Amino acid sequence: MKRWGCVCALLLLAAAAWGAARKLTVQQLKDLLASEKQANMTDGQTAEVLENVELTERLSRSTMDSMARDVPGQMTTEQLFVLEARSATLPPPAADIPADPAPDAATQNAILAKAMDYITKTYAQLPPLTATKETRRFQDSSQISQEAFASKNSASFAPKATPIHYTAADENTVMFHGGAEQASAPTQKTTWGQNGMIVLLGQAPNLNTVLQEAQGSEKIGWARWENVDGKKMAVFSFAVDKKKSRYGVNYCCFPDVGQAGPMQMRGTASGGEGGNYQSVDQWKPWKAVVPYRGEIFVDPDTGVVTRLAVQGEFKGSDPVRLENQRIDFGEVKVGDKTFTVPVRTLIDTLEQPYPDLPSGRFIFRHTLFTSDYKDYKAG
Repeated sequence: MKRWGCVCALLLLAAAAWGAARKLTVQQLKDLLASEKQANMTDGQTAEVLENVELTERLSRSTMDSMARDVPGQMTTEQLFVLEARSATLPPPAADIPADPAPDAATQNAILAKAMDYITKTYAQLPPLTATKETRRFQDSSQISQEAFASKNSASFAPKATPIHYTAADENTVMFHGGAEQASAPTQKTTWGQNGMIVLLGQAPNLNTVLQEAQGSEKIGWARWENVDGKKMAVFSFAVDKKKSRYGVNYCCFPDVGQAGPMQMRGTASGGEGGNYQSVDQWKPWKAVVPYRGEIFVDPDTGVVTRLAVQGEFKGSDPVRLENQRIDFGEVKVGDKTFTVPVRTLIDTLEQPYPDLPSGRFIFRHTLFTSDYKDYKAG
């Protein structure tokens, strides 16, 4: 028992070391890039430095563009996209927050009332629409080898740092009903989970549901003013506990160890089919309803919602440990009409690929999804 406790302590220390990152503000990131350029560091060297950076503030696309002169190449650009996605639900740098005082309680309530009126009477009444969704996937290769699974030394399962890189992109047609994107079934030919990747099966957060649950939980309040595309927005933070939540998550796929019995690994999972369980038919989606928190961005004059940030809250035994996502809304023309619809999403996830194995509790994998919507048409 004592020996097991020592092993656990070693694992926790290893996990802490693995998770350690260089925490920087956006300005410090700018300074870092400039210093790397001044030192004549290569694209690969600069990218490697950025792989160990964790931002404490949101990195915007316009700020990324302003760094272009100090970016030595494609690998560094890729890591900036990773940092953008992983910081998408964070507040912006303090210098970018308007200094205007918070409105009084009555004004705050009036803005929220406008938002609810807009969501129920305008957004939820949008006609059926289709759009082309372009999704880019960024992922690390945090897996484990057959030798490690076979080892009796639990310290072999200590996680190793694995940088996040661009892995794939796809384009497909999605449908919207009442402003809500409809979940689409995964392609049958793709062995999600077994191929070392996950796919999102669930539906994106519904504006109407989120605002209703936030107000019903009585955990919604003023956060700050923020400029979005040149317009000052009212930002409210909220939290919804498990009892009042209808926030569903649904991912494919994870191994069903309890049903499949003893399993063994073959090869290593650094991409492709290596590292898969031999019982390939015992993979299944994981779904749950979880508590969540986030922020909603509202035009104070019209009640139009321009951004929604949501962070799910998970248990330590869940195969999904983190899901942060942000949805940006913008105006698009469909025929002779203009609608405010989703134009971009960023989703940051952290998974435990093998949550039901004792050794698997120390293995984590990051997957980022960035999507752009274009070519909206009447459905």
